[in-house]
Amino acid sequence: MGSVVVSFATLVTAHVALAAGLAARPPWWHALLALVVPPLAPYWGFREKMRGRAAVWAAALVLYGAARLAAHTLAR
Repeated sequence: MGSVVVSFATLVTAHVALAAGLAARPPWWHALLALVVPPLAPYWGFREKMRGRAAVWAAALVLYGAARLAAHTLAR
């Protein structure tokens, strides 16, 4: 259960960091759209040279999925 919470918190933090970085660069509307359509955040972040943030976002998403799968499997 703890790994689900930590990985989700990391994902949300990386997402907000990407959106803030996108808001500081033109076009600013990329940040707003990335908040509504989450997969756009790492895509545009990678294109805007925020590769570290995009990599953390992707890794957190994979870890969150794996943690959810593990939690579901162990709950049976």
